[in-house]
Amino acid sequence: MPSDNQDLNPQNGLQGSSYLYEFGTSPNTRVAVSQKVRVLAPAYGDPNKTLSQMGVVSSWAPTESRTIDEMRGIGFGDKIAELVPSITGATTANFERALLYLSNLWQATGYAAGIDGPVRSLRHHRWPFDVEQQLVFSTLADNDLGVQNVGSDGGGKGSFTGGQSAVRYPTVTNSPAGIPGGARGHTAIITMYEGCWFNSWSATFSKDSGQIMESGGVTISDVHDFNSTYGEFLATGNDPTVGQLGSIRYQGGAFTSAGGAASFAQGVIG
Repeated sequence: MPSDNQDLNPQNGLQGSSYLYEFGTSPNTRVAVSQKVRVLAPAYGDPNKTLSQMGVVSSWAPTESRTIDEMRGIGFGDKIAELVPSITGATTANFERALLYLSNLWQATGYAAGIDGPVRSLRHHRWPFDVEQQLVFSTLADNDLGVQNVGSDGGGKGSFTGGQSAVRYPTVTNSPAGIPGGARGHTAIITMYEGCWFNSWSATFSKDSGQIMESGGVTISDVHDFNSTYGEFLATGNDPTVGQLGSIRYQGGAFTSAGGAASFAQGVIG
């Protein structure tokens, strides 16, 4: 990889150092905004073997689904006895990224393509790659957590909130001397997409458009929060055996409405 390629020379957590990778400001809202979301992938030729933030990504769209089977019984009327979740299908995701002369979508995900090597087709992809998604908080959200301008690391490996991390930016303009605000960091929720294989790729060269965009679809082996060990007894919410509300149908005892006015014994409703 040419050392003077400013669009693919990973450093400071970014895949390049050209003006395409310069940070700008973004609004502080309670609603999550895409301007703060960071997508990291392996850049081809990175000697540090790290995941770096991709540049000029216009969209990143992960999706997953699973079949829910209906269990019914003859003679009990038109009623669902139970819904049985089937195996979750492989997660998929789609990228859209501007094509750079010195860095294409495949180079930005670790393959020796473009000026760096011979990869020109999906059939040349012999190894998978990982993608890290960082949902970076606003200062308003960090303030509610009591970690404004610092960010939360979430406790690290084994911690129930280990999928949080403090994100710090390489260069910031700090407040003037005597005015608070020297520290700069945000909390981010980390989602790891592990073992990604491209299943589709496309680019459109049109006489009516100046900018050339590349699109790629990936199939993902696993999704996790970076630090947790997932097992049968991982508490994930709505578990009545640990005192959570859950569903009336699966509730171990009685169900009480929010106002406390109604209480129903197990099995009475229906």
